[in-house]
Amino acid sequence: MPARSFTVKVPATSANIGPGFDVVGLSLSLFLTVTVTVPDVPADTPFQPPTIAYEGEGTKEVPLDAYKNLMTRVALYVLRCHNVINFPSHIIMHANNEIPFGRGLGSSGAAVIAGVLLGNELGQLHLPTERLLDFALMVERHPDNVTAALVGGFVGSYLKELTPADAMAASVPLSEVLPEYPPDAGQNWGLNPPVPPLGIGHYIRFGWSPSIKAVAIIPRFELSTARARECLPTAYTRQDLVFNLQRLAVLTTALSQEPPDPNLIYEAMKDRVHQPYRRLLIPGLPEVTSSITPSTHPGLLGICLSGAGPTILALATSGFEAIAEDARKIFRSQGIEIDWKILHIVGGSSVSRM
Repeated sequence: MPARSFTVKVPATSANIGPGFDVVGLSLSLFLTVTVTVPDVPADTPFQPPTIAYEGEGTKEVPLDAYKNLMTRVALYVLRCHNVINFPSHIIMHANNEIPFGRGLGSSGAAVIAGVLLGNELGQLHLPTERLLDFALMVERHPDNVTAALVGGFVGSYLKELTPADAMAASVPLSEVLPEYPPDAGQNWGLNPPVPPLGIGHYIRFGWSPSIKAVAIIPRFELSTARARECLPTAYTRQDLVFNLQRLAVLTTALSQEPPDPNLIYEAMKDRVHQPYRRLLIPGLPEVTSSITPSTHPGLLGICLSGAGPTILALATSGFEAIAEDARKIFRSQGIEIDWKILHIVGGSSVSRM
């Protein structure tokens, strides 16, 4: 097979967007970019696993062993589900990551989507978008981040109610989907992974006003999604669920209108399902979301926790610096420093061949 090169590019994402807990996601202009070279190696050359170089966010945390790295483990899962036992030999990967780890901006979802696209491209499988999403959902069990990362824009998604057999196949432990590779694992270790059922997740892209940008207010500490989920209740009152459903029904259309209505959007971005319970994990969160308003900061439309946090996302048409710097003052009063970025809403993941 002749030598070839390609680049996989996956955007950051913000999930929940106020009342849309585990339902909506937004793709943002920070990227995980992976350039891959597949050399033309003689058939009798001994196999050499992928070589991974990595720079950017998370450099000290990301394993460079292809059998331990999340992205390449997902790629191998996709390949093995299509009877391709291993990576091509001697491939070289260079990853450049702009997405902060553990900040609620979809770093793990981006790695999963990059892995799915990598496996699809290495195996030349030509999988449609819907099938790529199935593989992503076998690894990342919540659809909001991975769907937004894959298809881009402002996206709503849900998990389909499956038949009992498909439900069992889709809910196998992650340890079976992405098994840990022991040091002495050979090329034939971990074969026959669980193949995802067809059509696990479904989605729709909503409209988005081109005048709206996102200010990501990023505290300088990490918060794991698992820890942020542990603090959530197992049941909610009807009143709180109706509160969120009413606002989500309005928000999905309000963010597409031009010009955007700050009074409509600010109220529609309030939440009673996850933000109130995470406030103790993120000092300053209640003060930022309640004191930075359209009346105090012209141009602001709405403000919410990004994913599980600790990043706070402010949607605005202007006044970006004032929003961010006033948030900085609030966080600093809690002993927390922040970084902030103005981000655009972008399209989904791409693969470009060279």
